[in-house]
Amino acid sequence: MKETFVYQDLITHYYRHGSGQPVVLLHGFGEDNSIFNNQVEALKDICEVFVPNLPGSGTSGLLTKGAGSKVTLTDYADWLHALLQHLKLQQVIVLGHSMGGYIALAYAEKYGQNLKGFGLLHSTAFADSEEKKDTRLKAIKIIEAYGSYSFLKSTIPNLFAAGFKQQHPNVVSDLIEKGSSFSPMALVQYYQMMIDRPDRTHVLKELTIPVLFIVGTEDIAAPMDDLMQQVHMPALCYVHILQAVGHMGMLEATTDFNKHLVNFITDVRMSEAHASKQFK
Repeated sequence: MKETFVYQDLITHYYRHGSGQPVVLLHGFGEDNSIFNNQVEALKDICEVFVPNLPGSGTSGLLTKGAGSKVTLTDYADWLHALLQHLKLQQVIVLGHSMGGYIALAYAEKYGQNLKGFGLLHSTAFADSEEKKDTRLKAIKIIEAYGSYSFLKSTIPNLFAAGFKQQHPNVVSDLIEKGSSFSPMALVQYYQMMIDRPDRTHVLKELTIPVLFIVGTEDIAAPMDDLMQQVHMPALCYVHILQAVGHMGMLEATTDFNKHLVNFITDVRMSEAHASKQFK
């Protein structure tokens, strides 16, 4: 069911499916909530799934601040907190893909008491390296000069593993076409937030709830080597490595990706039920 939420005079659109344990799926850069359509189908029978269009994505309005002030990932965490308050949700599971994972980390840093489970789906707690920052700054110039569609057309194919691109070119082209709706202003804001974000590995170290990592062996945006340095940080961690998969496991390895989400959510729910019995 499509619903709306007004935050700072801007409309956010989100979808609600199923019932039970609330789970929020946050999409990444150059995507909208439809990226999780296959996951919603797998999850809606075991939990209540909320899939918002992030501000500036789909038909959701873009966050703004006063002159001279930058919008940050913490501002997006505040937006998410306001959405969950609007929905009267507490003790949620938040799972973020790529940039959605950065927002989830910012949320966990500020509102961790509201989390029951947490997941990074092809995402990292590391800050950008200087080389990565420079690459993003060059990308901003390209977006401003040539527009969103031209930029995404050249970059989205790099997010997929080589074998998948060859076998499923229509999946890649469909994602590119969806990206044509993005305003350059939104993509520039996203990149600037990612450039400015701090290292948040301390968040992983402080979390006492279950944490999920999904990793692709051919992911160039969230490299496996980086993520394997982080998986030991949480107290309780679930790690799943998708072979011959790039940055888009929800599309490249849908069956395995969905299985890992279902198992994680089920384990979080069952562990809470077990804990409540112990204290009765």
